[in-house]
Amino acid sequence: MYVADSRAGTPETPAAAPSADSAARPLAGRRRSAVAPTVLALGAVSLITDVSSEMVTAVLPLYLVAGLGLTPLGFGLLDGIYNGFSALVRLVGGHLADRGGGRHKWVAGAGYALSAACKPLLLVAQTLTPIGLILAADRTGKGLRTAPRDALISLSSTPENRGRAFGVHRALDTAGALLGPLVAFLILRATVDGYDAVFTVSFCVAVVGLLVLVLFVPGGAGTKDGTGRPTGTDADAATGRAGEPGAEAPALPALPAPAPRPTLRAALTLLHRPELRRITVCALVLGLATVSDSFVFLLLQRRLGVPDRWFALLPLGTAAAFLLLAVPLGRLADRAGRWRVFLGGHGALLLAYALLLSSWQGTAAACAVLLLHGGFYAATDGVLMAAASDSVPRELRSSGLALVQTGQALARFACSLGFGAAWTAWGDRTALTASAVLLALCAVFALCLRPIRPTAPSEGLA
Repeated sequence: MYVADSRAGTPETPAAAPSADSAARPLAGRRRSAVAPTVLALGAVSLITDVSSEMVTAVLPLYLVAGLGLTPLGFGLLDGIYNGFSALVRLVGGHLADRGGGRHKWVAGAGYALSAACKPLLLVAQTLTPIGLILAADRTGKGLRTAPRDALISLSSTPENRGRAFGVHRALDTAGALLGPLVAFLILRATVDGYDAVFTVSFCVAVVGLLVLVLFVPGGAGTKDGTGRPTGTDADAATGRAGEPGAEAPALPALPAPAPRPTLRAALTLLHRPELRRITVCALVLGLATVSDSFVFLLLQRRLGVPDRWFALLPLGTAAAFLLLAVPLGRLADRAGRWRVFLGGHGALLLAYALLLSSWQGTAAACAVLLLHGGFYAATDGVLMAAASDSVPRELRSSGLALVQTGQALARFACSLGFGAAWTAWGDRTALTASAVLLALCAVFALCLRPIRPTAPSEGLA
């Protein structure tokens, strides 16, 4: 991975002068469009970590209800903690990464380490309270690492290929989500104490992911983009800001003063930026009509007659579609516009709701819903982060992305609670119809409030 960086040149020893050979320019253009080694390393970390986490997620409901005998109410409480708790600490993780002077890697590493440490604790927890605390700690780790990790991806990419970079990362991440349940399934079939074996193997895999992060992912301050050039303040000093990459650096007195240390107040005032504020509001509003995956799979089973024996494979269908479409849709977002692809993803989700409400039955209908569901994630997850990155200064990149992520996560958590209440009170069909209508209205609102195009890259503090 670092060989590629050295070949591309460093600020002290440029790879080639701009006027040395015109034949080198197409090669430079290809390098600018390439995905940075940092993105690939982070993708490998996410792949390994998702194998670990999805192993636990696949068996946790059955383990808690059948193995430990928790009531549905107790399981519902734990599920709410598992899916909603990380939203409460994402701002903390983003701020710590920015406040630490670009220590995105180490804040993300702390999050990965915390989640890994929780896996073996599930072996000894037997009641609701300790299990809830362990799951809360696991989600705290996820909340801490998400914004710094996405900031590293953003800082390692150029604006022109940022959507593709996030698409590659999400594809690798989703490959782990595909492998995790399959590994858990094989372990349960091959061992006597299946749950204990799953938790133990999950811990070992998580440790491997943490080691890959420590050994192969460079720190935030020195992160390089796809051309091999640093993307932080070091890059500006190396290029002289106004000159070409190979131009002579200005004299030391002319160098800009060090940027002020990011503060929590500066992070919160990012919402004063019209572009980021509109992105955050649109993500929040659309999140209010995004039904959680668990409910989608339950609806798919009930309304389309999916046999019980195939229910455990439904998440794999969504993950497979996500994996296949993440990179193509990321590249399309770079070319056609990220907001168009983002809204198109919600259009795919609306079509999935419509199919669930229709009279179409059978395997083909189930496959169509899963394809649309995976396409929704491929068109929105990484694309939203790429769009938000364009409106956030590098000094506050983690904090800005965390603002968007937190708003979206809290909105989706509220939607899950509301959908569950509506299902209980009026039935699944009425609840889904209301969600579909709300999603259509929210999409129209987001289309009218679409973000304005930034007039210049965001380089300084707000």
